[in-house]
Amino acid sequence: MERSNAFTAVPGWGQVIIGATALAASYLASRQQTPAAWTLTWLAEACLAATVASFAMNLKSQRLGVPLISGPGRKFLLGFLPPLLAGSVVTLILYRAGMTRILPGVWSLIYGGAVISGGVLSVPIVPVMGACFMATGAAALLLPAFGNWAMALAFGGLHIMFGYWIARKHGG
Repeated sequence: MERSNAFTAVPGWGQVIIGATALAASYLASRQQTPAAWTLTWLAEACLAATVASFAMNLKSQRLGVPLISGPGRKFLLGFLPPLLAGSVVTLILYRAGMTRILPGVWSLIYGGAVISGGVLSVPIVPVMGACFMATGAAALLLPAFGNWAMALAFGGLHIMFGYWIARKHGG
């Protein structure tokens, strides 16, 4: 009964795919010669990740018979999307100010906050994942020279690790 209002369509295997594409993006980004090219690589990855997540959430919600954009799914999106929109604005401001070196930390912090906010009505491991993103973001801000490694760890490693957990424990 407690979980009847929980958003259970978080796609574990989709998260694993997102993690794998983030690891590839991390490699590609590390080879870029300019901050603009580095940023563009990660923005392309964000678009790819959003596409994979949308597709995987839709598949899982259909399989589980859970409506995606009403009830708990709607509440998940209402908690998840506003921090991401704020992150888009902050990204533009930091990019224009030439502060791309701190983007990995900012992105991990904001994404972690979005995951926690959206994940409050999901399975309990989802907010834990968000907290791990936030911790990685804080570390990346303290050690900006390791930003690309932080991106690989957070958006690659954490998505793979938590995605696998969610897939195994919560039905894909």
